[in-house]
Amino acid sequence: MRLNAKQIAAYTGGQFLVDPIDASALMTGITWDSREVRPGWLYVALPGERVDGHQFVEAALRAGAAGALVTDGPSQSCALLARELGAAIIEVPNTASAITDLARAWRSHLRGRVIGLTGSVGKTTTKNLTRDVCAAYGSVVATKANQNNELGVPRTLLNADPETAVVVVEMGMRGRGQIAELCDFVRPVWGLITNVGESHIELLGSRENIARAKSELFEALPAGVGRAFANLDDDFAAFMAERGRLSERSVALSGFAGHPDAALRGALERESAACDQAVWAEDVSLDAEGRPRFTLCARDAADHDDGALFATVERVPCALSLTGAHNVDNACAAASVGFALGLDLATIAAALGASVPEPGRQEVIAARGGFTVINDAYNASPDSMRASLATFAATDVAGRRIAVLGDMGELGSFAPACHEGVGAAAASHHLDKLICIGELARHIAAGAEAAGMDAARISRADTIADVLEELDALLEPGDAVLVKASHFMGLTRIVEGLVN
Repeated sequence: MRLNAKQIAAYTGGQFLVDPIDASALMTGITWDSREVRPGWLYVALPGERVDGHQFVEAALRAGAAGALVTDGPSQSCALLARELGAAIIEVPNTASAITDLARAWRSHLRGRVIGLTGSVGKTTTKNLTRDVCAAYGSVVATKANQNNELGVPRTLLNADPETAVVVVEMGMRGRGQIAELCDFVRPVWGLITNVGESHIELLGSRENIARAKSELFEALPAGVGRAFANLDDDFAAFMAERGRLSERSVALSGFAGHPDAALRGALERESAACDQAVWAEDVSLDAEGRPRFTLCARDAADHDDGALFATVERVPCALSLTGAHNVDNACAAASVGFALGLDLATIAAALGASVPEPGRQEVIAARGGFTVINDAYNASPDSMRASLATFAATDVAGRRIAVLGDMGELGSFAPACHEGVGAAAASHHLDKLICIGELARHIAAGAEAAGMDAARISRADTIADVLEELDALLEPGDAVLVKASHFMGLTRIVEGLVN
């Protein structure tokens, strides 16, 4: 972001309560956390349930903020400090809406390609992989962590400069219309949907309704110049392409698939998924640590003149540092973006291989007790639970495999059945111990037992202290512990208790 105080006031419908010493001086960053403020940034005072950001305007100014957006007039001391420092204080009707207003205006300054990214599972990992692939093409700005909501999305745009080559915007969703609202000011030119799973089924009621909500991204892509990226392994890919009227609006379609090319062939041959480009994986295997190894393949379907859709442009080996076969899908999604940018597959494969996981997402930690902790406690859905268990089962472990699984949220009336399904998946893998924590996780235990897992290998815990006490008595050198649940369960405290 590079906007002066006059522009900020104009874009947000604000008025100066304290005039800046230089209204033409550019502000170069934005935050609503006074601890993050850097000299020359704009501080936004957001009201909160527990803390009101207006209490920290003075702290932000002392940290170097060149301006502050407020809804309440500043105290006399705060106004005096702003005048002494030459900073602006601008009153707006709503500070949260003002962030979106700024992003909407700033979007017109961006000359690079803006890519919207959403999906039920794998959004953040795919965003990170896409970011790292795009970095081989040019300068890139991407959503930080999983800041994919009404505040994080506009901030991603505001973090970009006009010269930024690619902006990757992760978009979260809880209901119908939310992706459309984000796209209204993000105005993505390209859009990628990772998959349609069961996340948010509590609010939407079915996977088809989830697909309808996700397809709002494809519907928002500009006619004639847009490009959609669809997971051809997903059974709703054609449905979402049709919802987006891609062919009718001359929006190009890139397909990706992380599994055998038979599925890709079928999807490509369907009229509703007529891709002009495709990226997929062949010969997928996992090494002893569960990291995928595969052949990355790509094809510009428009180039074929012999009727062979699968004559490849390139085939290169690819090895990920991420664990889990499910990350092959995520890698192929990112690779399809790189391929559409014109990067060669060798460059794409190198970028994919160098990408590392974020903390809390299949993070492998060697504990001082001689055992290994797989920290996957950042979030969970039925799909990601099954993928994590499959990865855990495929990992080479010298000792025993112990899974600590907790509640998954946003499943509504489907919650018992979804948790029981995860339990059945756990029973299908070799686990020496399954520890279930939380009220809903009791259904995981019940599902595992019903699927034939020995009841003696299943335990139920009410608190994190209970889990740590059981693990303390159980763990030995060479063992491995998988920890996974939805973020609200706070199971990172189990990880911290095991490794600290």
